[in-house]
Amino acid sequence: MKKLFLGLAVLSLLAACGKKPEAPAPAASEPAAAAPAELKVAIDPTYEPFTFKTADGQPTGFDVDIANAVCEQIKRKCVFVEQVWDSMIPGLNAKKYDVIISSMSITDDRLKEVDFTDKYYNTPSRIVLKKTVKYTDPASIKGKKIGVLKGSTQEAYAMGELKPAGVVVNSYEAQDQVYLDIKSGRLDGTVADFMEVTGGFLSKPEGEKYALAGPDLKEPKYFGYGAGIALRKGEDALKAELNAAIKTIRSNGSYKTLNDKYFAKFNIDVYGE
Repeated sequence: MKKLFLGLAVLSLLAACGKKPEAPAPAASEPAAAAPAELKVAIDPTYEPFTFKTADGQPTGFDVDIANAVCEQIKRKCVFVEQVWDSMIPGLNAKKYDVIISSMSITDDRLKEVDFTDKYYNTPSRIVLKKTVKYTDPASIKGKKIGVLKGSTQEAYAMGELKPAGVVVNSYEAQDQVYLDIKSGRLDGTVADFMEVTGGFLSKPEGEKYALAGPDLKEPKYFGYGAGIALRKGEDALKAELNAAIKTIRSNGSYKTLNDKYFAKFNIDVYGE
């Protein structure tokens, strides 16, 4: 009872002084969840259906979707950086971005400059020529003009096998520029990834007069061991994370979903052998 009277007296005194009893301090709010760390991903968006742009300029394609699926697994946010193809590796080593996910083949020459994850797909390359051109071997197209992507495995093959046979080899900054010159009549054909040239050229109206020629091209000395994620040497922890992510999306159905999105009509698993 004394305590009750004492409490009432205190309240009365505060009221008389024009003060209100202080309310208890609100509980501290939970800290906001940190935004996921970014993973800067270099792409060359001229390589449909692997990497290209939508009508509103957004990057899309199999490579882009694979990158996002991998980022989801490693709890990072993909930020895409457009880069001209033959400047990809210099830009990576200059730390302009963290990785390259843009159909870059794992080759012995590239392994001297950068590291790679395990492959995430492996498709052969092919020669593409006008349907009226008969092809039996490189010598059979002596004098023909072939366009290739500068710095690509296809350029390495063309320089190593076609040019010595008398084929004129022209290198371009982007694969879509090759197709523009084929369409204009300045080129007789190209050497390109089988799925890229099928989806990005032969299946379109401008490619109706052209066809695949010769066998699959997959010699390791030119074409390497499949497309992997390129990263700087010494980044072993990131490499391990990325390799684990590739294995996970292969096993949980995500990879098949993306494969079918772009390649189901060709009845192919681009992961390869």
